Amino acid sequence: MSTKLHVTLTTTLALLEQFYSTLSSPSRDSSSKELSGKDALPLISASSTALKSQVTKLSLLAITSPFTPSAVGPILSNLNGSVLPSLVTAALLVTPTDHTKAFQAEALSLTKAGLNELSSLVKEIQSIAERNGGAQDHMNKKGVELSQSEKDLVTVATGRVWGACDALIDLASNGVVGFVIRRVEEWRDLVRDAVEEIDEWNPDEEGDEFFDELLSDNGKQSTGKGSEAELDEESSDDEDNAALHELKKAAIRLLKPVVQIYPAIITNRLKKAPGFLPSLVNQLESLITNLQCIPEQVDEVAGALYEADLERSIWYLKKTKDCAVEAVKLVVLPWVEQSVTDSQQIAEDKFTNWSKTWLKVMDEVSKPLGEIKEAKSE
Repeated sequence: MSTKLHVTLTTTLALLEQFYSTLSSPSRDSSSKELSGKDALPLISASSTALKSQVTKLSLLAITSPFTPSAVGPILSNLNGSVLPSLVTAALLVTPTDHTKAFQAEALSLTKAGLNELSSLVKEIQSIAERNGGAQDHMNKKGVELSQSEKDLVTVATGRVWGACDALIDLASNGVVGFVIRRVEEWRDLVRDAVEEIDEWNPDEEGDEFFDELLSDNGKQSTGKGSEAELDEESSDDEDNAALHELKKAAIRLLKPVVQIYPAIITNRLKKAPGFLPSLVNQLESLITNLQCIPEQVDEVAGALYEADLERSIWYLKKTKDCAVEAVKLVVLPWVEQSVTDSQQIAEDKFTNWSKTWLKVMDEVSKPLGEIKEAKSE
């Protein structure tokens, strides 16, 4: 391998490691002074596209004989001096203040993944360069002809870099709002599936009566069937089962309106949000937090129901309701109306009117929870 190519490859790997470290713990002072948060997404898209193009050339040169250091070197130098610094700068321009914490985490994660995959590719090329350098030293001017499996290693590594670039380009294209919509759709599906599962669940099918009977009286076979103690126990079981049925119905009545808020917010608020919205980031952060918590809480509701833990199930149902109500209240008004002062008339829209009805429904469907809890404690 030529000394110049060796230095360039080593520099590339060192830069990738340094950039990865920078992205792992970004500081406020690490982003560009000349650019702003508004420049982040166009720069991510442009630098990712450039990286994909350069990697394509690099891989073709690596697997095509003869291996030519003079052709590979300039591409690596371009990566080192322009493409990689631009990509890392773009990622650092994504901040919680301008783009939300979740979007920043996604941008950093995808960029780090791209650097990781590029490092793997560069190491493959370094290995090829070393082998070809040794072969040429032994008067084989054509170098080493790569086997198909060796070419496949380069091709697969290149494909992974492409995948990381495509993910970054997609992220930049969809923007913060598109990213949030995807997440909200995922949470909607999780909540919908959990509610359907609870709805299909039959409390009467839980447990195994054979084993319950076998293990009664500390594992001894029960005698004296029909005793007063057994009748009391059966009566208590019937009451518990009735309460469980009642709670399941109450849970479904409460959770079905909760499912409705996801498509309603997506259609009437998120899809109508401005593309770059730093003034609304705090509001969006709160919306994300509340909508993201609901699937976890509904899972807890289901788990508590299956375990016949009424108190815990009711507690999580109330938490679910609180998060859903808070999410709706956060976006009762259109985004453009959030900065309107109290002295100005605030325009209401279809979603505003829908939300008023929805809040009333939630108040009604949550009332049975208190009644069930009181009946259980008596």
